[in-house]
Amino acid sequence: MKIRTTAAAILLAGAAAGGLFVLQGTREVEAAPPSAESLAAEGEIREKDIALFEMRAKQDPFGALDRARLATLYLQRSRSTGDFQDVLRAEAAARESLALREGRNAAARVTLASSLLAQHRFREARDIAAKLVAEEPQRPSYRALLGEVQMELGEYEASVATFDSLALTRKTLAVAPRAARLAEIRGRTNEARQLLAKAAHDALARGDLPREQMAWFQMRRGDLELRTGKLRQAERAYRDGLAINPEDHRILAGLARVEVARGRHERALALHERSIARVLDPVILGEMSEIALAMKNPVRAREYARVAAVAASQESGSMHRAWSLFQLDRGADPAAIAAEAAADLRTRRDVYGYDLLAWALHRQGRHAEARRAMAGALRMGTRDASLLFHAGMIERALGNDAAAARHLEQALEIHPGFHPRHPATARAVLDSIGG
Repeated sequence: MKIRTTAAAILLAGAAAGGLFVLQGTREVEAAPPSAESLAAEGEIREKDIALFEMRAKQDPFGALDRARLATLYLQRSRSTGDFQDVLRAEAAARESLALREGRNAAARVTLASSLLAQHRFREARDIAAKLVAEEPQRPSYRALLGEVQMELGEYEASVATFDSLALTRKTLAVAPRAARLAEIRGRTNEARQLLAKAAHDALARGDLPREQMAWFQMRRGDLELRTGKLRQAERAYRDGLAINPEDHRILAGLARVEVARGRHERALALHERSIARVLDPVILGEMSEIALAMKNPVRAREYARVAAVAASQESGSMHRAWSLFQLDRGADPAAIAAEAAADLRTRRDVYGYDLLAWALHRQGRHAEARRAMAGALRMGTRDASLLFHAGMIERALGNDAAAARHLEQALEIHPGFHPRHPATARAVLDSIGG
């Protein structure tokens, strides 16, 4: 199924960092939370800026720089609201700007590449990033953008080489979050954690970044801590992000996942309700359906799944792996999802694409093929409990109990609450193997 790219994908376009708590030596300094009035004022100013540059673009058919600024504002608003239409508006405005002025218009190119990243049009984004690097190879931000696109395409050797060339600027705001993601994919979670913490410190010290960008960086920290099972640290990062940008739908969803990992299902559903009140995300609704099943409430689970399907059918854009995995776990046609995953891998050969294909093949009963696809998902040593759970279940289906136990034990060691229902399945399989 084709659905829109969610807000999480939009953020891959690159955002600066920030946080509520900043380490200075061993002492923590707390930033004052924003007032409701200041947050409303920021949004009002952005809307006025958008209206101004829309008017200027209409009045001046040759205003390339005005269109470049308008594209940036659209993309910024999309990060705040999750509105995918703003991503498309950003792309259109950036292309109009470049059509009017090709030279000395790098800002429009960066925004265009960012909007394409948000749409999962990675090859197009790579071409633009490569051109930026070719014209200004000394700019770390352009190299980091190229390395990010290479990473998303699964061109990991090229991405490693690109980030290795940025060793002297590795901890800057333009480079650190992207380098941290590559480190995490390579299984170097401590390295990723250090990069994110340093960048968050530096961003808050600057004090001139939009709140949604500062909150995004706390979300990145929270996501990393959650994926490694460090629930207290994850909760703190998410709450620090909410203190910067209250009611951020992405961070509310992150806090809900912390509550799921703790077995507090009603709290998780309440947080997810607040999240979907801001942005109706089919993936979040799917997670809510899984939570209801874990609570042994199939009626509630079916209702969430029904609303999720309706929300997905009304959106357009790139295939979202999390939604596809939810469909597989709830009995959707695995052949159709496997075909779509295989098609996606022709241009984007990253670890999560191989994971989706492997799980779809497994659901079809094609376990040997699934095992081969899973090798592609595990090839970088990524410490992701979901990947390892899938690998363990595939090995179990093939009768390789020792390999199954190894993968499942590692999944539970990394993150015992990585899913509302799958950890219980993993434990049951381990018990049966032990017996």
